[in-house]
Amino acid sequence: MEYRPLGQTGLEVSSIGLGCVTFGREIDKAKSFDVLDHALERGINLLDTAEAYAAGESERVVGEWMADRGVRDRVVLATKVSGTLTRERVITSAEESLQRLGVDVIDLFQLHVFDDSTPVDETLAALDTLVEQGKVKHIGCSNWGAWQMAHALVRAASEGGPRMESVQPPYNLVQREIEADLLPLCRDQQVGVLSYSPLGAGFLTGKYRVGQDIPSGTRFDVMPGHQPIYFHETGWAALGRLDAAAAETGRSLVDLALSWAIAQDGVTSVLIGCRKLSHVDQAFEAEATGLSPELAAQLSADPEPIED
Repeated sequence: MEYRPLGQTGLEVSSIGLGCVTFGREIDKAKSFDVLDHALERGINLLDTAEAYAAGESERVVGEWMADRGVRDRVVLATKVSGTLTRERVITSAEESLQRLGVDVIDLFQLHVFDDSTPVDETLAALDTLVEQGKVKHIGCSNWGAWQMAHALVRAASEGGPRMESVQPPYNLVQREIEADLLPLCRDQQVGVLSYSPLGAGFLTGKYRVGQDIPSGTRFDVMPGHQPIYFHETGWAALGRLDAAAAETGRSLVDLALSWAIAQDGVTSVLIGCRKLSHVDQAFEAEATGLSPELAAQLSADPEPIED
């Protein structure tokens, strides 16, 4: 486990972070407490939640756990506002998140998605206000592109307000778009990258195969919007590379995919979503085992795609 600087905040976050999306949605409060306890014991200090997760229940679970365990000062607490990002909406959302979390200040308050219906400067000014009021220490964003991040950084530099300290993009062996511009920008400007979906919403576990029916009840069945993101030539090719590497090394597809995501240069922390304690452990095992340069190059290569 490593601890890495989060942008220019002065905070350090664990190289593996805990995404709290499952709390109150896929696992109940008691099981969520078990996962949180185990994650903290293993050294994870970054907890990432959002108002959108289980309609605020994730935040409530995290808040109750921190209060019950007395560990607020041991975690870096991150949450997000989603939807229409008007000034009123952003400030109200932060205040409601503070109440659900039971804290006085949020370490990292993030914009969940870019809102092209609201002037971005209005949204950023609302974040400025939250920092000035002491309700938020630092600000970040999720699912933003490089040009959107660049705009925010230029505005902060020219007007002297708080800067975007982190971005949260999907990043895995299939979704690698950030390598073209967002990752280089973040390296240059010292912006933290909190990547999520290292297993591609389950695609990289091998449960989905070319020409086969989607297993009933799986995420791609319940949430079919995932299918076009992964079910294409590039996706099947990445899965084929994982299959080949697993056969050669005796390691599981999950272990290899997690190792690849955690080892990527420029990534500050990889967020994992957990439904059980073993999901925490498998990320640590993947980080400890790592990848040889040859194996990393093999997984990252671009061979002829497999036709769907």
